[in-house]
Amino acid sequence: MRFVSPLLMLAVTIVIVACAGPRGPGPTASGPVEPAISPLELLRQEVNVIPRLIPKGKYGRRLYRPMNPRFITIHSTQNYTGDAFAHARALQVGALRARQRSGGNRIGFLAWHFSVQENLAIQHIPTTEQGEHADFDGPGNNYSIGIEMCEHRGNSLPATIERTAKLTAYLMYSFRIPLRNVVPHYHWPRKGASPANKNCPHFLLENGRPGRKWNWFLGRVQANFSRLQQGPAPRL
Repeated sequence: MRFVSPLLMLAVTIVIVACAGPRGPGPTASGPVEPAISPLELLRQEVNVIPRLIPKGKYGRRLYRPMNPRFITIHSTQNYTGDAFAHARALQVGALRARQRSGGNRIGFLAWHFSVQENLAIQHIPTTEQGEHADFDGPGNNYSIGIEMCEHRGNSLPATIERTAKLTAYLMYSFRIPLRNVVPHYHWPRKGASPANKNCPHFLLENGRPGRKWNWFLGRVQANFSRLQQGPAPRL
């Protein structure tokens, strides 16, 4: 047996570990270990929410539909050309229409609460109003905050996912929503659609269903939630 010095073995181990770090979302990617933080510090320093609300009484907010959120629904845009600002503009001018029908879209427009990209999150409607992003007249729309993750070219998907996890952790704290109620769009079946359960967010599902990648994302949400110290957390 050839003798290998302990120092050489240690150096090789360090190189292997450094080169084998996570290359994207996955069940073994634990993410950075970050210090404790207040809810407001997390929101202002690490989430960076910018309000670009749909005008009250128009388009996705043309009806006032109050909501007491019980869930947080995670989506992906599957739009490879539009960033969060482009989605905000489209929602503000009513460009994202949907066929209004019984058992389907209730107002003729799409609407969700936040669009997240690598460096910010844009808010489209208050978290205390219902959106049109999940399951028509079901609990996904009636009781959940909708978050869309952007996928435009040049946007860092890992950074977008981490920022989404931080926003989700803040919303959990603000509304006392348990981790089990953080769900993918897939969770809400859509009446009359085929398939009923959408493959969304597609990059966090496996074969169109929640699995190890989704559990990894929930781990990132919990890791950020665990950082939070007691403090005020205004509802957005």
